Amino acid sequence: MKNKKIREIILGKALDPMQSETRHSMALVAFLAWVGLGADGLSSSAYGPEETFRALGAHTHLGLYMALATAVTVFIIALAYNQVIELFPTGGGGYRVATKLVGPYLGLVSGCALILDYVLTIAISIASGVDALASFLPLGFQPYKLWAEAFFIALLIVMNLRGLKEAIQILLPIFLGFVATHLVLIVYGIVAHASNLPQLVPSTITETKELAQHIGWAGVAGMLLLAYSQGGGTYTGLEAVSNNVNLLAEPRVRTGKMTMFYMALSLAITAGGIILLYLLWNAQPVAGETLNATTFRSIIASMGLGGEVLNHVVLAVVLAFEAGLLFVAANTGFLGGPSVLSNMASDSWVPHQFRYLSTRLVTQNGILVMGVAALAILFWTGGQVTLLVVLYSISVFLTFAISLFGLCLYWWRHRKDERWVRRFLLSLTGFVICAGILAILLVERFTQGGWATALIIAAIAGLCIFIRNHYRETKRAIQSVDQVFEDQPFGPVKESVDPEREAQTAVFIVGTSRGGGLHALLWVLRMFPGHFKNFLFVNARTVDAHAYGGEGALEKMRENAAETLEFFVDFCQSHGMASASYIGFGTDAVEEVTRMCEQINSEYPNSIFFTSKLIFASDNWFTRLLHNQAALAVQRRLHLEGLQMVILPMKV
Repeated sequence: MKNKKIREIILGKALDPMQSETRHSMALVAFLAWVGLGADGLSSSAYGPEETFRALGAHTHLGLYMALATAVTVFIIALAYNQVIELFPTGGGGYRVATKLVGPYLGLVSGCALILDYVLTIAISIASGVDALASFLPLGFQPYKLWAEAFFIALLIVMNLRGLKEAIQILLPIFLGFVATHLVLIVYGIVAHASNLPQLVPSTITETKELAQHIGWAGVAGMLLLAYSQGGGTYTGLEAVSNNVNLLAEPRVRTGKMTMFYMALSLAITAGGIILLYLLWNAQPVAGETLNATTFRSIIASMGLGGEVLNHVVLAVVLAFEAGLLFVAANTGFLGGPSVLSNMASDSWVPHQFRYLSTRLVTQNGILVMGVAALAILFWTGGQVTLLVVLYSISVFLTFAISLFGLCLYWWRHRKDERWVRRFLLSLTGFVICAGILAILLVERFTQGGWATALIIAAIAGLCIFIRNHYRETKRAIQSVDQVFEDQPFGPVKESVDPEREAQTAVFIVGTSRGGGLHALLWVLRMFPGHFKNFLFVNARTVDAHAYGGEGALEKMRENAAETLEFFVDFCQSHGMASASYIGFGTDAVEEVTRMCEQINSEYPNSIFFTSKLIFASDNWFTRLLHNQAALAVQRRLHLEGLQMVILPMKV
């Protein structure tokens, strides 16, 4: 079986990016976006509330404050991020906000934090999911958890390489099962102890006063703040919609806001409700079990469904849905992470290859990088959820704080807008909350993983700066070549000359650089004077994530490509040379160029193909990584087909 056929079986048939129906069929309506992007936020109820409750220690009565604070914080952050959706309807979220409203370098920090955030989304969701499954398995399963986590990550990689919507539709029943089972347990768990609710507030206040007499009000406040910040993982995932607005169905802003509302409401009810359940049912840690599993076991036992076996089966179903939702949430990392990488690639912070789409119109390179990085972090941390939550929360709240600071600056600069006071205060409130949580986490958890987060983000940022500087130098060198050739005079001929089928034909594979194309043309005219009669120009544009996701970006790309080719054809015909052009679009430039060259050769059998290739003074693996070797790949493919191709060096 050929490799192409095997790839098609695993990943599915190729999609045509130029068909408008393809974009429409892949775009997510609010409900599917809630499943695909909102699962990250909702799933955090599997570990965020537990971390908050555990941080209270023996003073569990403070859990009532945490339940209320959690629900309120969810809505504050969600409402603040609705502004991001309004201001940046083409996606990019925290990275775009920081870059445009604060500055490119804070944008870089935000982008690096987001990349780490999405890697940790995958790692922590898979680790928590396996923990949930392990809660109703024998303790002997514990040593095999890491390998189970690696298996699930590999499975999600394949699903996402098949395409966005296919992965979400497969995971939809799991998502709905989680919502249904947990809603029933939360409602029943609260109603079953409804008699305790009237006394809950007065008793909480009394116990808080008694605690304050022993450790002081400052001590109580510190304890609450630490527990509040330790549960910061609860709010992760709320930025996923703003980061991926480009994936949503039109009208994007409205769809994004509706998705955010679904996320905020479901997360506030679930996370706040679970903390309340811990409090009402006096949850106590049990070895080998999550706090959710322990609490749900007690609730199910009180329902009177039947014998112990049936109760165990029901608990297994509930925890299976919880684990399943965590796997759905891990999928958010495979959606959001590649999206952030593609946005950063547009600004040359990371290799441009991260913008390229596969035949299934997903950013394949980004998906693979996110999956491998998540595996590395899982094996490094041993899958310890508590440590992962610290790493995760710091990276998320760093992005939150920078983004909300950017929104504060935006509304302060737009004080003429009648909405500015309300929006500014909302953004400022969100910024104070997020910056406060970030500061507490860094101070209190610095030696317990906080240092690692700071080091990883700094290392990624340093590498990004190095990459961007290289791209800048290369761009300046190419612009200097363009300047050399931009003054090449056009000839006096006004009439067009059509190419002849049997004449000797020079075919130039050109890109966006006019200087590079003219360099190749003039080189051929000088080396083969009078030999070629036809001069054809081929341009294959790569439909990448930036072009495919942006509104009107494909049409703009068509216009730019047509304008570039028209320049070359007009230049040749003004000198009396027969000329024509060919344009193609696809996700793989090599495939598209090869196809067009074979087509041209069938029309003009006496063709020789030419293109330019950047030559660096110090060629190494790093430059080869940052600059695709398309010229060499095309040459190899054409030589295998018996066609002649010459690569002309262009030193930079």
